[in-house]
Amino acid sequence: MNQNISLIGAPTDIGAGSRGASMGPEALRVAHIVPVLQHLGLQVIDRGNLSGPGNPWLPPVHGYRHLDEVVTWNTAVHNAVHAELDQGRLPILLGGDHCLGIGSVSAVARHCREAGKKLRVLWLDAHADFNTHTLTPSGNLHGMPLACLCGYGPRGLTELGGHTPAINPKWVRQIGIRSVDEGEKRLVHEAGLDVFDMRYIDELGMRSAMELALALMDANTHLHVSFDVDFLDPDIAPGVGTTVRGGPTYREAQLCMEMIADTGRLASLDVMELNPAFDVRNRTAEVAVDLLASLFGKSTLMRKN
Repeated sequence: MNQNISLIGAPTDIGAGSRGASMGPEALRVAHIVPVLQHLGLQVIDRGNLSGPGNPWLPPVHGYRHLDEVVTWNTAVHNAVHAELDQGRLPILLGGDHCLGIGSVSAVARHCREAGKKLRVLWLDAHADFNTHTLTPSGNLHGMPLACLCGYGPRGLTELGGHTPAINPKWVRQIGIRSVDEGEKRLVHEAGLDVFDMRYIDELGMRSAMELALALMDANTHLHVSFDVDFLDPDIAPGVGTTVRGGPTYREAQLCMEMIADTGRLASLDVMELNPAFDVRNRTAEVAVDLLASLFGKSTLMRKN
């Protein structure tokens, strides 16, 4: 795994249905993300925060809320993430709401095309994020990033990175899904996404889900993890705007992160939807940073390797 880490803050809630995710990057810094990663022997540079338009808090237009502003923010994210990958560094995008995954993952996909690498995307989330403007009940673009990346969406978002679609749905593995709109569910099946929902995890366990999600990667595979904090059960992570009960427990989440770390393939990361306005004494940010430490190799195991 790349030891040279770049943190990129994207302080906006432009695609969300509630305010507050714009404070997420600072909450992660307050939870000591930099020293925690440094303690693991990683070389960390905090690039500070990107800037972009404020949130005008307007109703949807033609099924999209704040589309122009979302395009502007995602363009900034795309350029910043691609620049770090170009320098041979591992970018961690500190969100911000999950609409920013469009800019991040499209940049990773562009890098993989340029470098001749295969891409695997793990989408850790309570939601499928596969809505379109005709399916969405809200118009909030944080419910549409994966659909946009797979080519279902407005041109300003589907064409980021110069290739439409940015990714093939077959490159994606969704983990922890438990809240999907009816029309969205049909589109997920049509697109052919691999989904390991909470029913799967309940029946067969996180280990089985992760073994399959991580299968068939090789030395030429770039692994991107897009970690929406609402992936976690709200009992351990209340600080998100869209809590859904019945998510992975702390131990299940640790196992998920440790198994990703075991591959040695992690090459880019999003940490999304942390909303301190709904948190309790920054507890969710601290849990997120703790899990990131496991993702980067901090082991809770007592057995010898």
